[in-house]
Amino acid sequence: MRNFTIALDAMGGDFGPHISLSASFQSLQKHPELLLSIVGDGKQILPLLKKYQLLEHPRVTFVHAPETISMEDDPISVLRHRTESSMYVALKLVANGEADACVSSGNTGALMLLAKHTLKTLKGISRPALVSAWPNNNGGHSYLMDLGANLQCDCNALFNFAVMGSVLCEKVEQINSPLVALLNVGRETNKGSGTIKNCANLLSKTDYVNYIGYIEANELFDGRADVIVTDGFSGNIALKSYEGMGRVFLTQLKQAMNATWYTRLLGKLLNPVIKNQLKHLHPDLYNGASLIGLRGIVVKSHGGANVEAFTYAIEQAIKEIQWQIPACINARLESVLVERDCLSHE
Repeated sequence: MRNFTIALDAMGGDFGPHISLSASFQSLQKHPELLLSIVGDGKQILPLLKKYQLLEHPRVTFVHAPETISMEDDPISVLRHRTESSMYVALKLVANGEADACVSSGNTGALMLLAKHTLKTLKGISRPALVSAWPNNNGGHSYLMDLGANLQCDCNALFNFAVMGSVLCEKVEQINSPLVALLNVGRETNKGSGTIKNCANLLSKTDYVNYIGYIEANELFDGRADVIVTDGFSGNIALKSYEGMGRVFLTQLKQAMNATWYTRLLGKLLNPVIKNQLKHLHPDLYNGASLIGLRGIVVKSHGGANVEAFTYAIEQAIKEIQWQIPACINARLESVLVERDCLSHE
């Protein structure tokens, strides 16, 4: 594979540059074709580049950006006044063709707004969607979108999500004709809002999406669908519920294992089995939500990601570069949108 460049916003996240720089070194070791443009404040970054063996690395370029966007900053204010921030500069590298993708663990709202402003959306897409994988009972994973980029969505937006999610799943997961479902309050066709029903009607008529119907929240982990589509409000709640329930489960399991001498002994005996059985549920494996619908590749890492989790965000960006996801989505949309408009008027 040809060499490719990822622009890394090193200033985002809850733990500062240490996480992203350590992850960068690991990713460079794994991928000899990877080039990195590390963007951040030179006063903070340059000493750390030496620490993480990146200062004189032949495949690393440092780009100075004196401003940092905090998690509390208003996205509109950022767009107007933070043009020298690490996030903005990293995105501009992609927009100018100097990088193939951007990875950031910074402010999600700011990232979405800046990405839309600098990269622009694909034809027919008004706003990008945030999509990520999560585990299912089949030992694999499903994609859920939108995760919070679009709190309210009309029928056409949900339809577009289904198309884009299908392309992402086809290419990255190598699944031919992935199964697509709409998240709803029931499986029955008479359930749900008018928007959901109208979208279901469109999806059932198109040949470009393998639509299987509605899916309920208690089925999200069953593996019945490869792509699950919903608005950003519901998707974000579902994601946060999963993360919260995961913490509760692990806490309760640890408490149960440490309750008595017998359970502690049993825990030591079962620990390898439990770890192996639950390893595919670990949230680090699913770090890296993609902003799709843009003319470039942008991957959002969780703000609280550790080094291993951040490497998975970089891996997601690499996969999307390899499969040229924006170009693939654009090609599919060119065919689909004409059909969608015709179906809408039937």
